[in-house]
Amino acid sequence: MKLTPKGQATRQRIIEGAAEYLRSNDPGSVTLDDVRAVTHTSKGQLFHYFPDGKEELLLAVARHEADRVLTDQEPHLSALDTWESWSAWRGTLLARYRAQGRYCPLGALMDQVSSTPGAASVVSELLGQWQGRVSTGVVTMQGNGLVSTDLDADRIAGAFVAGIQGGVQVLRATGSTDQLEALLDLMIDYLRRS
Repeated sequence: MKLTPKGQATRQRIIEGAAEYLRSNDPGSVTLDDVRAVTHTSKGQLFHYFPDGKEELLLAVARHEADRVLTDQEPHLSALDTWESWSAWRGTLLARYRAQGRYCPLGALMDQVSSTPGAASVVSELLGQWQGRVSTGVVTMQGNGLVSTDLDADRIAGAFVAGIQGGVQVLRATGSTDQLEALLDLMIDYLRRS
């Protein structure tokens, strides 16, 4: 759909409002009426920008939240080329998850959109991009002679991403980032010693 700049801004405002609502403490099962209320839009506007209804809107929100996961880790995630940059990335991740507390935006969203067609591919793409950027960092460190070339960069990156997601699930259950912090420290230390 071709939108004017004003139309693009309105569509983005709806997506961001729906995302914020889904990040709230207890969004329950979101409805279009909920989205209309929090975004101050009419039913006509919602269906103008999301003609396929709730599923199309939730998929747009999934893409928005997936982009935020990676954007919130920058500029460090794309520049993992020194131990200082790995430490800065670790600090950024921990700060992000401490700030959000138990309410992981992507987790809350996936609770809502698990049955939405296309949502799984959005998450798969996010995880693939995330793993790819970490892997690039490992390869860069290998090229700089700071990490053993015997290590499989993709496998290490996969362990980072899986561990981070596990730590986030523990955070959602307990409110503590202790396990996430331990995982990051152990993985970075493993790289340093390799």
